[in-house]
Amino acid sequence: MSHDTSQHPEPLATIELKDLGTVHRLGFGAMRIVGDGVWGEPADRDAAVAVVRRAVELGVDFIDTADSYGPNISEEILAEALHPYRDGLKIATKVGFTRTGPNEWVPLGRPEYLRQQTELSLRKLKVDALDLLQLHRIDPKVDPEEQFSVLRDLQKEGKVKALGLSQVSVAELELAARYFTVSTVQNRYNLIDRSSEDVLGYAEENGIGFIPWAPISAGELARPGGPLDNAATRLGATTSQVALAWLLRRSPVMMPIPGTGSVTHLEENLAAAGVVLDDATFAELDAAR
Repeated sequence: MSHDTSQHPEPLATIELKDLGTVHRLGFGAMRIVGDGVWGEPADRDAAVAVVRRAVELGVDFIDTADSYGPNISEEILAEALHPYRDGLKIATKVGFTRTGPNEWVPLGRPEYLRQQTELSLRKLKVDALDLLQLHRIDPKVDPEEQFSVLRDLQKEGKVKALGLSQVSVAELELAARYFTVSTVQNRYNLIDRSSEDVLGYAEENGIGFIPWAPISAGELARPGGPLDNAATRLGATTSQVALAWLLRRSPVMMPIPGTGSVTHLEENLAAAGVVLDDATFAELDAAR
């Protein structure tokens, strides 16, 4: 799919999210501050707390987590590190998975479960209302309209400010929009996986924030002498920074949330906001697959 970047040749610093307000487009993903397999306690909890605090010190005002990261532990670490929260900081969480072990994810979208997990997230994050609640996956065993209805109800009850979806199709976004205003969509998207181009296009047309998960994945493009490596060398940047800079330029609704458990890697990732791709480099990376 071709796309016109002439109207936004440099990444915009912020985005206005429906029902939520303005946040910086480069945020922080809190999946990696827990144990291996996104399971259990991190090897060093103090280090995880330090990473989160450093992210906010560096200006991050949008953090993405989920009840299933740990499970529970990511949300608990965020509260430990940041509560009471700085004005303007938005924490997004997700419900819709249950965990049975490391690297095991089971969709569970029964309305009573989604409501239960939302209530627990409120308690773990120590807030009266969640900034952004996203349906982590649509459970194929439950009518999607039942899942959307409970999210709508939670928002009407004031327990959630904004709502979003993760790993969905355009048709599913359109159906969800009949029940609530979709603020964000979180699909896998990076230099080597652009299978959600149609969803990104829908997000652009409808003013929806697009949160690409696995944003730094670049596969063979990052190999020594590959297009990403060559671009990084020319720009005096890392391949991860260039991959993030490409995403930021790719669309004004793009909101990358690179995650890490390391302060060093965090600082490196956030420095991507200062990497500006020239037209030739952007075109070269855009054409690479």
